[in-house]
Amino acid sequence: MPLYEFRCNDCGIFDEWRTMSESSSPAHCPDCQESAKRIFSNVGIQLNGALRLRKTANPEPQLVTKKDVDRSQHTRAKSHGGRPWMINH
Repeated sequence: MPLYEFRCNDCGIFDEWRTMSESSSPAHCPDCQESAKRIFSNVGIQLNGALRLRKTANPEPQLVTKKDVDRSQHTRAKSHGGRPWMINH
Protein backbone atom coordinates (compact mmCIF):
# COMPACT_ATOMS: atom_id res chain seq x y z
CA MET A 1 0.00 0.00 0.00
CA PRO A 2 1.30 3.46 -0.85
CA LEU A 3 1.81 6.23 1.69
CA TYR A 4 -0.11 9.43 0.91
CA GLU A 5 0.19 12.93 2.40
CA PHE A 6 -2.84 14.90 3.56
CA ARG A 7 -3.20 18.45 4.90
CA CYS A 8 -5.53 19.33 7.73
CA ASN A 9 -6.44 23.04 7.85
CA ASP A 10 -6.02 23.10 11.64
CA CYS A 11 -3.28 20.55 12.43
CA GLY A 12 -1.07 20.52 9.33
CA ILE A 13 0.37 17.68 7.24
CA PHE A 14 0.05 13.99 8.10
CA ASP A 15 0.71 10.71 6.28
CA GLU A 16 -1.65 7.79 5.85
CA TRP A 17 -1.28 4.34 4.27
CA ARG A 18 -4.15 3.72 1.85
CA THR A 19 -5.03 1.52 -1.06
CA MET A 20 -4.79 3.08 -4.50
CA SER A 21 -8.56 2.97 -4.88
CA GLU A 22 -8.90 5.15 -1.73
CA SER A 23 -6.18 7.61 -2.77
CA SER A 24 -8.48 10.38 -4.01
CA SER A 25 -11.00 10.29 -1.17
CA PRO A 26 -10.46 12.68 1.77
CA ALA A 27 -8.86 11.35 4.97
CA HIS A 28 -9.67 12.17 8.57
CA CYS A 29 -7.03 13.98 10.61
CA PRO A 30 -5.66 11.70 13.37
CA ASP A 31 -5.71 14.61 15.88
CA CYS A 32 -8.96 16.50 15.29
CA GLN A 33 -10.86 14.03 13.03
CA GLU A 34 -11.62 16.80 10.49
CA SER A 35 -11.69 15.98 6.78
CA ALA A 36 -8.32 16.61 5.06
CA LYS A 37 -7.41 16.87 1.38
CA ARG A 38 -4.62 14.92 -0.25
CA ILE A 39 -1.56 16.94 -1.23
CA PHE A 40 0.97 16.09 -3.90
CA SER A 41 4.66 16.36 -3.17
CA ASN A 42 7.88 15.65 -5.03
CA VAL A 43 9.13 12.10 -5.13
CA GLY A 44 12.42 11.48 -3.35
CA ILE A 45 14.81 9.38 -5.42
CA GLN A 46 18.20 8.22 -4.25
CA LEU A 47 20.56 6.47 -6.65
CA ASN A 48 23.20 4.23 -5.12
CA GLY A 49 26.00 2.09 -6.47
CA ALA A 50 26.05 1.56 -10.23
CA LEU A 51 23.07 3.88 -10.71
CA ARG A 52 24.76 6.89 -9.12
CA LEU A 53 24.85 9.88 -11.42
CA ARG A 54 28.31 11.19 -12.08
CA LYS A 55 29.15 14.84 -12.40
CA THR A 56 31.59 15.48 -15.19
CA ALA A 57 33.44 18.60 -16.24
CA ASN A 58 31.71 18.51 -19.63
CA PRO A 59 27.97 17.77 -19.35
CA GLU A 60 27.56 17.67 -23.15
CA PRO A 61 27.00 14.24 -24.73
CA GLN A 62 29.92 12.79 -26.67
CA LEU A 63 29.78 11.54 -30.24
CA VAL A 64 31.00 7.95 -30.51
CA THR A 65 32.11 6.60 -33.86
CA LYS A 66 32.88 3.03 -34.97
CA LYS A 67 36.62 3.60 -34.65
CA ASP A 68 36.14 4.59 -30.96
CA VAL A 69 34.48 1.28 -30.04
CA ASP A 70 36.78 -1.43 -28.70
CA ARG A 71 35.69 -4.64 -30.47
CA SER A 72 37.65 -6.88 -28.08
CA GLN A 73 35.06 -6.19 -25.36
CA HIS A 74 32.14 -7.49 -27.46
CA THR A 75 31.48 -11.21 -27.66
CA ARG A 76 28.68 -13.07 -29.33
CA ALA A 77 26.94 -16.11 -27.95
CA LYS A 78 28.30 -19.20 -29.63
CA SER A 79 25.93 -21.87 -30.79
CA HIS A 80 26.85 -25.49 -31.26
CA GLY A 81 24.81 -26.87 -34.09
CA GLY A 82 22.03 -25.54 -36.24
CA ARG A 83 19.65 -24.47 -33.46
CA PRO A 84 21.08 -21.47 -31.55
CA TRP A 85 17.87 -20.97 -29.57
CA MET A 86 18.22 -24.40 -27.92
CA ILE A 87 20.62 -24.26 -24.97
CA ASN A 88 22.45 -27.46 -23.89
CA HIS A 89 20.41 -29.86 -25.99
